[in-house]
Amino acid sequence: MKAAQLNAYNKNNLNLDLVDIAKPTPAQDQVLIKVLTAGVNPLDNMITRGEIKMIVPYKTPLIAGNEVVGIVEEVGSNVNQFKKGERVFGRLPLDSIGAFAEYVAVNAEALAIVPDYLTDEEAAGVPLTALTIMQALELMDAKAGQTLFISGGTGGVGAMAIPLAKAKGLNVITNGGADSRDRVLSLGVDQFLDYKTQDYTELLSDIDLVLDTLGGAETEKQMTVLKPAGHLVSLRAMPNGAFAKRMNLPKYKQLLFAQAGRKFDKMADKYGVHYDFIFVKSNGKQLQEVADIFTERQIKPSIDSVFAFSDVNKALDKIANGRSRGKTVLSMKG
Repeated sequence: MKAAQLNAYNKNNLNLDLVDIAKPTPAQDQVLIKVLTAGVNPLDNMITRGEIKMIVPYKTPLIAGNEVVGIVEEVGSNVNQFKKGERVFGRLPLDSIGAFAEYVAVNAEALAIVPDYLTDEEAAGVPLTALTIMQALELMDAKAGQTLFISGGTGGVGAMAIPLAKAKGLNVITNGGADSRDRVLSLGVDQFLDYKTQDYTELLSDIDLVLDTLGGAETEKQMTVLKPAGHLVSLRAMPNGAFAKRMNLPKYKQLLFAQAGRKFDKMADKYGVHYDFIFVKSNGKQLQEVADIFTERQIKPSIDSVFAFSDVNKALDKIANGRSRGKTVLSMKG
């Protein structure tokens, strides 16, 4: 089968090699998937550059790709929740990625059934981002009636986070460019702030929860709008010791991350709030909950570009250098 392979970490060259390798055989707990589409994400380039080696030390050569949509071709002997011919999707388990290939063997617990109304391309825009949101809300212990502020919620993360948070009964506030106001309001957001004319640090206070999509200096600014014991989860700041412990990393890495994230822990202490960093993991059960919410609300992710599998490196370059207004997708069809 054809696959896109990372042969060595490289900070300066993000290109993958197209190779022919043997089709995988599913283990007892796995499903063999014939890949239809795969989501292309900044994470793919981060892996190539070696930026997440401390979290997941991938050995090369490695078949790349973290997010898959496909048809069940074969099921392992212990799998009873899926059957041949079903269309499934998932964020692949951290220790066994490989979505950029004609076939991939995946632990069944990472998968969910794709809602019928989504195209293969649209479905590729769901698992990674939606699971990030679900796991962030779980980490926050978000409860109906609480208020969530999503920084910079006009992009792909916000488009997923707003309807999922609303489905869980949260009041949602976000900020961004005025040209996105109507689109974001249509997702159900309760309050929209124009970042050019409205300073959220002056207008917001006593917020229960914050989803930080920006990082940098914005992380501390967002802590200032939280109520005492409020909770900020960041997608962009720095992993800390609590993160390393949750990920079951070796003790020495827990110490290193505790040191690296101390600045943010101290910042959180200063404001009397909780700080966490998140790195999304596979979870088929959560993804099925997402699929049910999507079906009920008929949510459709926005797609920016679809590339043929042979153009995988163009897709990765688009992620690295292009401005996207939606998901970049790799198609194995045709």
